[in-house]
Amino acid sequence: MTGGRENTLSQMRELITQCYNHPSIAVWGLSNEITAASAVNEDLLENHRLLSELCHRLDPTRKTTMANVFMLETDSPILEIPDINSYNLYFGWYLGELKQTDEFFDEYHKKYPDRVIGFSEYGADANPAFHSPHPEKGDYTEEYQALYHEHMLKMIEERPYLWATHVWNLFDFAADGRDEGGKHGENQKGLVTFDRQLKKDAFYLYKAAWNKEEPFVHLCGKRYENRHEEETEIKVYSNQPAVSLFVDDRLVCVKEGKTVFTFRIPLSGEHLIRAEAGGVSDSMRIRKVDAPEDGYIFNKAAASVTNWFDADELDPACFSVQDTLGEIRQHPQAGPIVEAMMAKGAAERGDVANAVKDNPALQRMMARMTMLSLLKQGGADEESIRQLNRILQGIRK
Repeated sequence: MTGGRENTLSQMRELITQCYNHPSIAVWGLSNEITAASAVNEDLLENHRLLSELCHRLDPTRKTTMANVFMLETDSPILEIPDINSYNLYFGWYLGELKQTDEFFDEYHKKYPDRVIGFSEYGADANPAFHSPHPEKGDYTEEYQALYHEHMLKMIEERPYLWATHVWNLFDFAADGRDEGGKHGENQKGLVTFDRQLKKDAFYLYKAAWNKEEPFVHLCGKRYENRHEEETEIKVYSNQPAVSLFVDDRLVCVKEGKTVFTFRIPLSGEHLIRAEAGGVSDSMRIRKVDAPEDGYIFNKAAASVTNWFDADELDPACFSVQDTLGEIRQHPQAGPIVEAMMAKGAAERGDVANAVKDNPALQRMMARMTMLSLLKQGGADEESIRQLNRILQGIRK
């Protein structure tokens, strides 16, 4: 692009000149996910060096940083240019499993203990109309978003070396190219809905964790009124050390803990649920119904696959789709079977598959995922998954 580099420098110069005196600005960002669209070559490196030098020349009091996309290798030379770095990671939503965020930061910090690293984007979409007793990645339920943020909050609290963390996003926002989760033109990762009227349960998780000024308690699942299971989970967020749960005005349990409190209660009709902690309370009504509420399910086809292996008898001495791709690949008999299956899938997915094949970071990430997770993420049908599982169950580890 003619004049592209000068354009980036001009914009940075204008940004710092205009915003230099804003007290809320802590760092100057050189770029966001730039390596998702550009190779790390000398031209890109030089552009970032010039941007960083310009920032320090115009403002010697602040650091420079970058928000890096998850597939950027941690030994890339571009990470050496800014003073501090951050990564945008969506393990547990777009791909991979929740625990891979923990593993990523632990490995990075162990390899580069003197580097400053942050968590610049994380989140999961939720449509507050969708609910499930067994929430999982990709179902767009309010319950999965809450589980996702519970995991990330704990992950952050256990890693004090993270210089900053940024929930993506406070509000649902317009995104014209999206048509997912029952909404067109919206990114639903917000903790609050697009119209700023409804706070999703995950919003209250952070309020419980970070509000130290006054007692607070919140009952999750208020919009999940009709429940078909014989026993249901009641979840409470609170900044108090103990929560009392009442069902139909009868005290059923007192639990001690921190931030997240879970209870199990039987369902037999309509119930008034009340949680009390530190002199404050919250209440809701739920009812037992005969069958799952269709309106709570976004993708009925995907829901049919959810947790169907939980009830199956798997021989732990043999491989199954519950084993990771990396474990299966190492076996001389099981490895070629999954390699052939993945080669067939790669031939059908073209450029996407080639991008994965040529990216070591993605390969390592996939190796840690279970075959079940990979297959479901790739859109495999239930019978194909069962067939592969039958084959793997015939191979001893």
